[in-house]
Amino acid sequence: MADERPLPRFQPRRQLGRTGFTATVVGIGDLADRSVPLERCVATLHRAMDAGLNLIDTAPGYEEGYSEEIVGEALRHGRREGMFIIDKVDFLDQPVAPQVEQSLRRLRLEAVDLFVFHNVSKLDTWAQLAAPGGGLEELERCVRQGKARFRGISSHHPDVLRAALESGRCDVVMFPVGPFVHPRYVEEILPLAKAKGVGTVSFKTFGAGKLLGDTEGYGRPLQARPRGKVSSGGSEASAPTLPHLGVEECVHYTLTLDPDVALLGMSFANEQDAALAAAASFRPLTPAQLADVRQRAVRAMEDKGAVWWNP
Repeated sequence: MADERPLPRFQPRRQLGRTGFTATVVGIGDLADRSVPLERCVATLHRAMDAGLNLIDTAPGYEEGYSEEIVGEALRHGRREGMFIIDKVDFLDQPVAPQVEQSLRRLRLEAVDLFVFHNVSKLDTWAQLAAPGGGLEELERCVRQGKARFRGISSHHPDVLRAALESGRCDVVMFPVGPFVHPRYVEEILPLAKAKGVGTVSFKTFGAGKLLGDTEGYGRPLQARPRGKVSSGGSEASAPTLPHLGVEECVHYTLTLDPDVALLGMSFANEQDAALAAAASFRPLTPAQLADVRQRAVRAMEDKGAVWWNP
């Protein structure tokens, strides 16, 4: 059973670009762990939905389809209405329609709200997708067939995002917004998307977990953990030595920058408690506070492996 402690309640606050859907300020990020039984994962997802969150993100590559199965089960029995479901096309060099069909079967849905091409992070990949007869035409055909309402991309490169936005062929774009991201995402891509009426859904608020803990990303242990500090008595300290940020300051930082929706990972009840309490207590940070969080984020990222979302 998911934790029964009450969560803050969230109300829809803004239209997601030109989709016409009014979304909550935070969305439900990837929720899948094959070590956790399906019914428990579904209960955890229902807990977030019961708190009012109305946007869910999934992908076939999240635990090899398990995430889609969880989402599909959670949406049964009248829970689909009022929810905005994002799914992804993972294999960018393969036909799109079969991937869409497979995802819909795992979800047990006839359609989702948005399909995006997943992790389009090279310009030549975007060019191939957008070329005549390319994957984007296939996805647009799926939209016309009623298998999705909208289309877009997720990307870890500002050049790709700019090209996609300038094309006019994306309804929503997904990209990093948080204390440790390249400034172009915030200074260039976010305002350009808003100017063009394209919805913005952000991720990497916690820097793949690196900002909160000692990890190379998404729970992977550090390959070479820095040695502990030497205490005044000469013995090596056993506590973690790398600097961290807190959940609240990461969430407040992202929400201050104001994407339409910030995706937050909430696979477990304790993660929901922390993330949603932080969102509920949000007050915009001042420029000085933003600068302070950025500076400390740089230190919190040191010695924690590659930062693949920054060009």
